[in-house]
Amino acid sequence: MRKIKIVKNYLKHAEGSCMFSMGETKVLCVASVEEKVPPYVEQKGDTHGWVTAEYAMLPRSCNQRSSRKRLSEGGRAQEISRLIGRALRASVDLSKLGKRTITIDCDVIRADGGTRTASINGGFIALALALKNLKEKKLLKSIPIRDFVGAVSVGIYDNGKKILDLSAKEDNNADLDMNIVMTASGKFIEVQGTAEGEPFSRKEMDELLDMAYKGIKRITSAQEKSLGALK
Repeated sequence: MRKIKIVKNYLKHAEGSCMFSMGETKVLCVASVEEKVPPYVEQKGDTHGWVTAEYAMLPRSCNQRSSRKRLSEGGRAQEISRLIGRALRASVDLSKLGKRTITIDCDVIRADGGTRTASINGGFIALALALKNLKEKKLLKSIPIRDFVGAVSVGIYDNGKKILDLSAKEDNNADLDMNIVMTASGKFIEVQGTAEGEPFSRKEMDELLDMAYKGIKRITSAQEKSLGALK
């Protein structure tokens, strides 16, 4: 797996933020807290809070400039935003968050494969920092984190070679690529997998899932080291 680097509190004014790097991929993840919930949550009559996410790539995060509007408003950006939101909501007990919303903005500064998985990994740190901030302000009695959450890509590349944490070159030429989101305790949140060429076997999938879990344990260990105790 590529080298992980975490820089906490990257932005001065945000309730939680970090620059998260996996190899050459760098994502700025920022958590913002609002003392309200979206209308569709309010209409349900629940007292719990909400966690959501927005993902975008900077125009020159890749080799050539792309339109800022296309990068932030296209179907791919919306799909990844929803994925990040689902992953991070799974890590939090929303019933203990109060009627507030935490929005995680994930902006890709440099893209070299795995931007969605890096966004989830960094987004969790930004979210946890925001929750710690709320507890320090005595707006929460405890930090409502259920479990750490990590994500990583795996794939089959170069005539059957199994790869953990694909770079852009590996991803673009892979026979199979998967994105796995799991808790630190080993429970699945999301599995996205596609064969680009030949179909893959159940045995190959199981081997890749085992590889992904080992990678995610390394990621969540790095998160724990960065964040310290969450109580």
